[in-house]
Amino acid sequence: MSKKIMDCVIIGSGPAGYSAAIYAARADLNPILFLGFQPGGQLTSTTNVDNYPGFPVGISGNELMKNCKKQAERFNTLIIHKTITEVYLSNKKGGVHCINIENKENIESKGIIIATGSHPKFLGIDKEKKFMGLGVSFCATCDGFFHKGKDVVVIGGGDTALEEASYLSKICKNVYLLVRKSYLKASKALQHHIFKKKNINIFFCSQIIEIIGDNFLEGIKIMNNKDKTSKILFISGLFIAIGHSPNTELFQNKLNLDKNGYIIVEKGSTCTSKPGVFAAGDVQDPIYRQAITSAGTGCMAALDLERYLYLY
Repeated sequence: MSKKIMDCVIIGSGPAGYSAAIYAARADLNPILFLGFQPGGQLTSTTNVDNYPGFPVGISGNELMKNCKKQAERFNTLIIHKTITEVYLSNKKGGVHCINIENKENIESKGIIIATGSHPKFLGIDKEKKFMGLGVSFCATCDGFFHKGKDVVVIGGGDTALEEASYLSKICKNVYLLVRKSYLKASKALQHHIFKKKNINIFFCSQIIEIIGDNFLEGIKIMNNKDKTSKILFISGLFIAIGHSPNTELFQNKLNLDKNGYIIVEKGSTCTSKPGVFAAGDVQDPIYRQAITSAGTGCMAALDLERYLYLY
């Protein structure tokens, strides 16, 4: 690795990282992008993407990320299949940041774009990961269309779960909301909205104990925690909505994070609490978490970094 001080190091791939790389490269910032432990991010585990503009018949998440990678490489982004293990961030405007690569070597850069994304919280049951993209999903907006007119289950009792259930109720025949506790944690407004939906059925004090299917999801077995009775629901989709966790372990006590661990950025920008450090995509977005919004903030981060370098 060159000992030259770089202008732009991008940590993480996915729509945010690749978008940042394309814009940074076209601005002659000679970006280096580190793919991290999940090259391409969460989209690589999504079978079909139907809501990304420019693909009228849809595209697989894997293919979309391969295309983004090729486009970044076309503009001479240096893409490295390694993981960053430590960062040392400068407090000075115009200062130099140090990035450690797999505990073996260091690289210095005036600017860093963090695009490490987030990961969904899993239930921890058999076949859950095996059937990701084969009936198991973590995003109703992304995958709900594929279950149009069918029966689905949403797991969770918070705002996210109820928002997912509400969205799915518009396109699915029946939505079963599975809640571990005897009450909902979501806002009262959301609860009132859900209770009015005739095709949403809530199972309180219930949890999933088995995913049924050989090659794809066919149904689930659930158990009532109070009376210990169980039943099988035959469904086409299982939406797990128990939350996401941002991949910010590297930045604990180094950047300002919110109570859930997401990187805090200045309103209307991607600037973090350290000069020359910018955050894009799901790592700073607990609300939208879409491929297109991630790509948009990746663009913003590259433009923010370009302006920063011009000033300092």
